[in-house]
Amino acid sequence: MGEHKELVIGLFGFGVVGEGLYKVLQQTPSLKASIKKVCIKHPGKTRNAPEALFTTDRNELLNDSAINLIVEVIDDAVAGFEIVSTALKNGKDVVSSSKKMIAENLPALLELQQATGRSLLYESSACASIPVIRNLEEYYDNDLLHSIRAIVNGSTNFILTKIFEENLSFKDALLLAQQLGFAESDPTLDVEGFDALNKWTILLLHAYGIVAHPDHILFNGIQNIAKSDALVAKARGQQIKLVAQAKKLINGGVGAYVLPQFVNTDSPLSFVKNEYNGVVIESGFADQQFFYGKGAGSFPTASAVLSDISALRYEYRYEYKKLYHHKPHQLNDAIYLKVFVSFTDLANIPKEDFEWIEEWHAQESRKYLSGVIALQKLKQNTWWKENGTSLIVEADGIIEDIEERKLKKKSLELAGLL
Repeated sequence: MGEHKELVIGLFGFGVVGEGLYKVLQQTPSLKASIKKVCIKHPGKTRNAPEALFTTDRNELLNDSAINLIVEVIDDAVAGFEIVSTALKNGKDVVSSSKKMIAENLPALLELQQATGRSLLYESSACASIPVIRNLEEYYDNDLLHSIRAIVNGSTNFILTKIFEENLSFKDALLLAQQLGFAESDPTLDVEGFDALNKWTILLLHAYGIVAHPDHILFNGIQNIAKSDALVAKARGQQIKLVAQAKKLINGGVGAYVLPQFVNTDSPLSFVKNEYNGVVIESGFADQQFFYGKGAGSFPTASAVLSDISALRYEYRYEYKKLYHHKPHQLNDAIYLKVFVSFTDLANIPKEDFEWIEEWHAQESRKYLSGVIALQKLKQNTWWKENGTSLIVEADGIIEDIEERKLKKKSLELAGLL
């Protein structure tokens, strides 16, 4: 066997993940990977590393021929794309954790990898310590992968756990998440679903070969989940989670969304608590498999970055098999969702948008209904995100053949059973 490739790293970012990686590499000398230089934005901060290691000039890293690997862990998507694209063009491999940058630039990043022949790895961009990208890329064949359901954002899962298990209000649960470092001081990206959406965009590529911009996927966060919604879920013996789902459809294509969803107690996702992530994959012969682990934090994320660094010793690259070696799937929005909607004023709810409404309850402070609505109707409108309206997908929420359901419902009505 030949010698493993020795990696000389130029690191962009020395925040939670960057410093975590620095510490981890010091404890794993067998990797033959060392950080030569770290590019930072704010030079005045005190850092737990030698001052000579740091620079504010990105070109010191990008133009250094001795550096053969760029690791990018910053939170600026525009700057991140400039760094990654320049590094690839300069013949360097890249490891990135920037899910927003990757999700918004997938076509360009795929083209750069093809043109340069260099490797771009980003396991840490989705689910941190859970090796879901590599598994989807290597293990699951395109035609046998039936569906994926996942909790991919630890902040929102922590908040929902506290609402359910400790009866906290949304506001108090969010404050606690911020105090413990599980949510940012500005929690918008997590709470309103943007972070989960970016991760899901990346996972759709590796699961089904779908290259989609985040704008094309239906999504929402948990910002409007009310305490009364939690009470309804408890009464049903269910929980509410922010679930990213993708399902191969009978009529072709893949239905996908990121939305709050009721979860049954027998679902593996019901066991995912606090800041943890979980992924349930269903395939043709392996049935159901469950991946579970910490989805955020210094060392969990650094461990995923470290895994990518280790893989580069063997010249590993994503082959994007579902995209280049199979006929890639396409997003198919021609599905219907069975949903629960809670609200304060019926005037804000376009009842005519629903195929049918099965339940209706009017209480003093909060009203709710259960019904079936086309996913395309939700994509075309925003009423379900406004005025404190809360829309939650039912546990068995995806309906493909609406005409068959209508016929069954009509026959029950004629028989006097509905």
